[in-house]
Amino acid sequence: MATKNILITGASGLIGQRLTELLLQKGYHVSHLGRKSREGKIPSYVWDIEQGIVDGRAFQNIDSVIHLAGAGVADKPWTQKRKHEILESRTKSTQLLFRELSKNKHSIKSFISASAIGYYGFGDSEEVFVEENEAGTDFLASVTSQWETEVDKLNELYLRVVKVRIGIVLSDKGGALKPMILPIKLFAGSPLGSGKQYMSWIHIDDLCRLFIHAVENESMAGAYNAVAPVPVTNKEFIKTISKVVERPLWLPNVPGFVLKLLLGEMAGLILNGSRIDSSKIQKTAFQFQYPILDDALRNLLKPQ
Repeated sequence: MATKNILITGASGLIGQRLTELLLQKGYHVSHLGRKSREGKIPSYVWDIEQGIVDGRAFQNIDSVIHLAGAGVADKPWTQKRKHEILESRTKSTQLLFRELSKNKHSIKSFISASAIGYYGFGDSEEVFVEENEAGTDFLASVTSQWETEVDKLNELYLRVVKVRIGIVLSDKGGALKPMILPIKLFAGSPLGSGKQYMSWIHIDDLCRLFIHAVENESMAGAYNAVAPVPVTNKEFIKTISKVVERPLWLPNVPGFVLKLLLGEMAGLILNGSRIDSSKIQKTAFQFQYPILDDALRNLLKPQ
């Protein structure tokens, strides 16, 4: 593989940090574009999304952009202001990249953007969603659909555009896993709501390898679901964590109304789910290292 130069937006987040590590291990040259300049070995450039300003030097000699920037969906309560921030951090950042690349000469050949399985909407049905399904109608589906609309405009610049629809990311460094493990370790774990809602998950290393695969595989274009091949229900997920950390489950399910009282509209992230198919990415010769939840959790929680 000829050495390639990769620019990552939103690289300070959970995915961006691990992706940077794996890219460097493979011999890529990596640089970051974010709200603050960061000290260190990685070249770091600054943009101001609200002001529509970006350091044009960030794009010099870049082969691929991996676009991860976006406010954390579950970091804060969903006030109207926060909802606006969740949407515009994604759409405005993508619009800024489009404007910058359309007006200046560059060497970029591919644009790999994060998206989310929230695109399909969340419910409690048994339906299995594939990339060709239409967008859902809830808040996150609306956000993701508008985000992807902006990403698709990069096709006008004759770039190869890939949208990676990310599921629940499992990592021992943060994200959804830690708050799910803690009550189980304290002997207070239990399924949430009905427990029947599907959780379409992915090990963070598989997700980062999938982004790298999208950079390297020039036949890839369009949307791909980034979830492990075997989704599980919330009840199965909690039971598997319990087995791996060797703690029993004593309590009954946490009622949905309790979570709604605590979290408001954001409780829908927990009480509802979606069953997502990953066969499209597997047909590109991508192989999951952690296709089974038990193996993924043992790797993260009980490393050798």
